[in-house]
Amino acid sequence: MSTTKKNILKVKPIIRTHVLAEIVIFIALGTALSIATRFMVFPQGGSITVGAMVPILWLSLRRGPKIGIFTGVIYGLVQLAIDPMVVYPTQVLLDYPLAYGCLGFAGFFKNLPVGGVVGALMGRFVMHLFSGAIFFANLTPGGMSPWIYSALYNGSYMLPELVISICFIYLLQKSKVLGVYM
Repeated sequence: MSTTKKNILKVKPIIRTHVLAEIVIFIALGTALSIATRFMVFPQGGSITVGAMVPILWLSLRRGPKIGIFTGVIYGLVQLAIDPMVVYPTQVLLDYPLAYGCLGFAGFFKNLPVGGVVGALMGRFVMHLFSGAIFFANLTPGGMSPWIYSALYNGSYMLPELVISICFIYLLQKSKVLGVYM
């Protein structure tokens, strides 16, 4: 066998097959939860669900920020495909792959899962805040700053999502389920 063929056989995969399978399963679970448990939908995008982001947060805590961010970006693109709210191309980037990619930030806090959830959802909130203030400014009530309106609008669904996600991650951590695979 030539040295070129030997070197090709030694190439290490970027993402191992079992990790890729986990990514697909957790994205599917998060997507199913985002559809089945959505109980409040807001007119310019955003909704409150029963833990739809928890699978992505859990995978981020389990596999770290690289896998978490990658998974979040793909999850954001799936959300774009099933429930799009498109105004401008840049807005799509902020509201979908970048916002949901922030869920991977939880992976930076493996030893502090609740802190990871807070950091991850704060990152997602900031992306939606910028998107709302820049691209949805025309919806701002007269005399109000677009930044304040965007913070209030996005906070009205992100805060309940934060509380719900913290509760689920906390329960998973306390029941030792979260630590089983870490």
